[in-house]
Amino acid sequence: MATGRSNISQRIMKAMGLFGGVQAVGVICSIVRTKLVALWMGDVGMGLFGLFNQALEMINTGTNLSIRQSSVRDVSQAVQQNNDKLIARIITVVRRWSLWLGLAGALLTMAFAPLLSEVTFGDNAHIWGFVALSAAVLLMAVTNGEYAVFQGLAKLRRLARVTMFGTLSGLAISIPLFYFFRLDSVVPSIVAYAASAAFFALVLKNKEYPPARISNKETVALGKDFVRLGVYMTIGNFVTMLAAYVFNAWLNLHAGTGEVGLYQAGYTLVNKYVGLVLAALGMEYYPRLARVAHSKMRLRAFVSQEINISMMVMMPIVAIFILLRTQVVDLLYTEDFRVIVTFISLGMAGTVLRTLSWCIAFVILAKGSGKVYLFTETLSAVTGLALNIVCYMQWGLTGLGASYVAWYFIYTLVVAIVYYRVFKLRLAKGCLLSIVATLAAAALMVLLMENGWWIMGLIFTVLSAVVALWQMKKMWQRR
Repeated sequence: MATGRSNISQRIMKAMGLFGGVQAVGVICSIVRTKLVALWMGDVGMGLFGLFNQALEMINTGTNLSIRQSSVRDVSQAVQQNNDKLIARIITVVRRWSLWLGLAGALLTMAFAPLLSEVTFGDNAHIWGFVALSAAVLLMAVTNGEYAVFQGLAKLRRLARVTMFGTLSGLAISIPLFYFFRLDSVVPSIVAYAASAAFFALVLKNKEYPPARISNKETVALGKDFVRLGVYMTIGNFVTMLAAYVFNAWLNLHAGTGEVGLYQAGYTLVNKYVGLVLAALGMEYYPRLARVAHSKMRLRAFVSQEINISMMVMMPIVAIFILLRTQVVDLLYTEDFRVIVTFISLGMAGTVLRTLSWCIAFVILAKGSGKVYLFTETLSAVTGLALNIVCYMQWGLTGLGASYVAWYFIYTLVVAIVYYRVFKLRLAKGCLLSIVATLAAAALMVLLMENGWWIMGLIFTVLSAVVALWQMKKMWQRR
């Protein structure tokens, strides 16, 4: 049993290292692209990129029905049954549904291009830009289908390779477009990124299972479960996006655009960069949970183990970030943004709770409980919106850090109740100890840095890193 746990722990760490590297490459490419756009196209080019990418994200969220996430469960469970015919059928269904949804999204984008241009830019000058963007919608849908197959089959190295090749080639194609065509290159470069990702996903796609011969009627029947789950996920994502939009609009109205900019800068540091770590962990964790979704004992063991490892990883990350918070703000922004330092410190402490709730919430998806997922995400979005408004009115930007902590504390309680009451699952005793220790460490780092005890913060950060590395080494050597 110990050997089994050790092997899984090693797989988790390998997956995190593998996809952490991929995420890092993606971030670097994004920084390079942003720098070149700013250099060669100025603020107008930056604005065009932001608007077209936001529109593309909105369209994909609405039309892809979260197939990228929901179908991983079905592929993983087919693999667990060790039935090659079933696996081939499910893969065919995923690919066919991805193509259908991609075509539907592309057609809708073209049909609503005049409206999208009017709403986004206030004129009809960008209609053909949105028509061209429909190609990216189709390509991204096909790519997401292949990514789901890779993840469900646990072909993580190939998925990492495909993702990295697509990102690097997309940047390589975009650079000459930026240089020679300037503002006219915005939409073509977005399509180029989508085409590069689709090219490598299709060329290197899994060919171990040949396409199954099934009718369209069978495709609909076999795909209805993950499509239904995807619909619930899409609605949940939309509610989350809507709550974020409402708060930004409220903050802009009550405090001005500058305050919105400060909030977005802090939120990006706290939420998105830590999200890269969680995304890397989730690549291996989600399909593994889906394969054992019907076994309470194995679910309990996997969730507890994932929490232990996640807490071990997060402790030094949070400590280092809080220690170097001012330097990080100065590096990525300017000294004018130092007013968000306390906000991001509290927020980073809150990421421990976010990581904990993330580990537990994946059980909902592994079980395919779409209604439960929609309930928890909607409650989370409404809670976050209410806390943000109340805490900002009370304490300003610092209050948004406190809001983040309270938000994820409540969300963790909600998913924990679902985990205990709905699914009748428990956490291992040792798991609770690692949670308390990591939360205490994060709170201590905030206390030390807020009181200016930098040396003590440095010593504690070094100790946290040493303990984490020692635990990783012990885990790796255990057989």
